[in-house]
Amino acid sequence: MKTLDTIPTSRLERTGSLLKAGAKVGVNYLKYYTDKISQDEAQAKETLNRNNAEDIYDSLKELKGSALKVAQMLSMEKNMLPAAYVEKFSLSQFSVPPLSGALVRKTFRKYFGQNPEDLFDSFDPESVNAASIGQVHHASQGSRQLAVKIQYPGVQQSISSDLRMVKPIAMKMFNIQKEGSEAYFDEVESKLLEETDYTLELAQSQEMAQACAHLPNLRFPEYYPEWSCNKILTMDWLDGKHLPEWLAQNPTPEARNKVAQSLWDFYMYQLHVLRKVHADPHPGNFLVDEDDTLMAIDFGCVKAIPDDFYIPYFELAKTENLQNETIFLEKLYELEILLPQDSAEERAFFATLFKQLLELFTQPFNAEVFDFSNAEFFTKIADLAQQYAKIGNIRKMNTNRGSRHFIYVNRTFFGLYQLMFDLGGTHVKIEQYKKYQRA
Repeated sequence: MKTLDTIPTSRLERTGSLLKAGAKVGVNYLKYYTDKISQDEAQAKETLNRNNAEDIYDSLKELKGSALKVAQMLSMEKNMLPAAYVEKFSLSQFSVPPLSGALVRKTFRKYFGQNPEDLFDSFDPESVNAASIGQVHHASQGSRQLAVKIQYPGVQQSISSDLRMVKPIAMKMFNIQKEGSEAYFDEVESKLLEETDYTLELAQSQEMAQACAHLPNLRFPEYYPEWSCNKILTMDWLDGKHLPEWLAQNPTPEARNKVAQSLWDFYMYQLHVLRKVHADPHPGNFLVDEDDTLMAIDFGCVKAIPDDFYIPYFELAKTENLQNETIFLEKLYELEILLPQDSAEERAFFATLFKQLLELFTQPFNAEVFDFSNAEFFTKIADLAQQYAKIGNIRKMNTNRGSRHFIYVNRTFFGLYQLMFDLGGTHVKIEQYKKYQRA
């Protein structure tokens, strides 16, 4: 894979790169209209999606930063995007063009005053993983094998301008109305800024590792403040395979269930005990070792969950509350899904919509043991989402609905559910995490 000696950092450069991609998309559409005449329309649309996905991704991977992070987030929305986009955008999770060795050394000299090969006993100038915000290198110091994460230059400074560029696209895709949208975009911007602060990530990583160290079949790296700073983060090197690689080895059903249970326990413990959660559950953030132990390796995105959101959110996960109209409506207002200014028609429409969604989505929480390999369950979620996406009333009646906290909590659950389905755990004990609560 080619390396990058420079990354566009100015707003003009980054906007220009996206405009080039937009021009290519325009050409792709012209070709699509021609292809429809001579080809099957479905085949022509598939070609259009494939070409657009490639051209957009090629632009984003050169920009890196929050622009590429958006692609990473969208790659987890398998029920919303065409397959060609999911396949291409998934590369942003841990496989994008890395920085050149010269640019890596320049970054080290800026923050540590010396080259990495002088700071460590050994340092591999070739990155082993490159994602949206940073890339990872293998190093050693004495007997320690280390993973050194280096942030791309200019990422933090470009976040605000990147979000302004992608905001119109996001508003159209997610049906976000202009009025009142600031809270949602402020939430995204604040979390992206946090992800570029490796000093904060160091503290979050150490806190999460300590709080969850007693959970079975779960490992965390040790972190090293002496070799870390705002743009460089050093931790133990953990030998293992990313989840897709591990699954490609066709692990036994017992191994799948073991890892799935560990992942579920880890997330339920965070949500219900710590009241904060690793809100970036994509495959690039987890490894599995040869003993089928799950390893969590990235805590750049941690979402704290306030009580005024946590309590009504999880009260709506209980079947008895969904069936009690008074309680159900009360929680919808608390979560800002229903609004005081709603008409009777709007109130009835959105109450019915969310009840159907919640009755399906919360099924795991109302079972002692759940089969996450059940394709029918996930198909129903996808079908229901698609069904409501096509209802005109949503666009006509919708103001922005739901607390800003939904953005990262829902992202967590959609990502977690997808990972659980990929793992194919058939006998996941839903409340097992309670055994590990400390007095």
